[in-house]
Amino acid sequence: MSLVKPVHAGYFCGQSVTALAERLRAGGLTSVELTQAALDTIARLNPTLNAFVEVDAPVALAQARKADALFAQGQDLGPLQGIPVAVKDNIDTIDYITTYGSAHFQGHRPGRDALCVQRLREAGAVIVGKTLTHEFAYGPTGDRSLHGAARNPWDERCITGGSSAGSAAAVASGMVPLALGTDTGGSIRIPAALCGAVGFKPSFGGVPLEGVFPLSSSLDHVGPIASNVADARLLYGVIAGRAVVAAHRVRPLRVGWISTGTFGPVDAEVDRQVRQVARQWFGDGLQEVVELAPLAAAMKDTLLTLQRAEAYDVHAERMHEAPQLFDPEVRERLVLSQEVRGWQYIRAQAAQALFKTEMARLFERYDYLVSPSVPITATAVDAREVRVGEQDIDVRAAVLSHTSAWNLTGLPAISLPAGQVRGLPVGLQVIGAIGEDDRLLQEMARL
Repeated sequence: MSLVKPVHAGYFCGQSVTALAERLRAGGLTSVELTQAALDTIARLNPTLNAFVEVDAPVALAQARKADALFAQGQDLGPLQGIPVAVKDNIDTIDYITTYGSAHFQGHRPGRDALCVQRLREAGAVIVGKTLTHEFAYGPTGDRSLHGAARNPWDERCITGGSSAGSAAAVASGMVPLALGTDTGGSIRIPAALCGAVGFKPSFGGVPLEGVFPLSSSLDHVGPIASNVADARLLYGVIAGRAVVAAHRVRPLRVGWISTGTFGPVDAEVDRQVRQVARQWFGDGLQEVVELAPLAAAMKDTLLTLQRAEAYDVHAERMHEAPQLFDPEVRERLVLSQEVRGWQYIRAQAAQALFKTEMARLFERYDYLVSPSVPITATAVDAREVRVGEQDIDVRAAVLSHTSAWNLTGLPAISLPAGQVRGLPVGLQVIGAIGEDDRLLQEMARL
């Protein structure tokens, strides 16, 4: 993976959580020092990147002092004790304002933590603040929020991708080493790819959604964003509430490259760069996969039907009582969402079950499927069209095109940094079989 740092780089760039944890336990570093480094870096970079929407230094430092006191007493809660972590603003935190990126919840303070946040606290992690989300997580660009647009650490004129926009920017820029995100159509993997971080979407149900504001109940996932796979694996184990089990494979990997164009147009340079990295990592085990092409359009339509119906269910009363409080672009998506009929939703549920069966059959032949995480590099903030080859296509459709199928089917998928194209990061997406999260993380950590 690339060692090149972004233009806007902070304290945690290039630092691993494992190494920091060892220094904490050896007494060469304190959690207060680490947390202050995070706060100082946020103060320096956030005015440009707008990754954090809520930071409270006294709250964060109090958590850090508690972690240090436990170390002094000989209590070790695990590898995240004393480590600063950021939390996406659609995940409830009792001690930080949580707005879900919307004027509907300006100033809102939840009455309790989300379960994944509770698990972070029990592991001794230090929650330093809340990161920008696209309003209600309903957008893949990260530039439509009560708090404005998050900015890409490689070029602040560009989007981070979304909806876990601030979490990806915060990790990629080195403000914090770890962050939580959510993913309904690609919202962890898209910004991770466009910002140059690692983003992991677990299997559906792998991390509890209690206390996470819903977008689409059959598609929502919670997962980690980190600077490397080993760190993502540590965070995933904590929020999943279980140890990540070591897995052993006795035969060579069978890896399928999803044929270019299956899920839509791909920038030629992005395709070339990501395919080259895939060949370096997987060698002779890499084969072309054409079986998905006949399914791609129907998978996209099915996901859109499910997402629209379920999103409108969440927001129907707000759309009736105070539609003006929505960002106009998000409101427009919800207006379209209310048009889904009941019979269409029921048929989409049946189709989703069939696609899951098809994927189970496909993974009898392959251990992993791979593709570009996003078929383009980051576009300008507010841009809504991008030229790919000879076509002008919708930016939102483009960035979602290669990630959303794996929300529909609930498969674990990870975006790994795969170098740069025209000075901006690109990602390689690796998809595993359902429930193979531990193996996927272990084997990708070896790359």
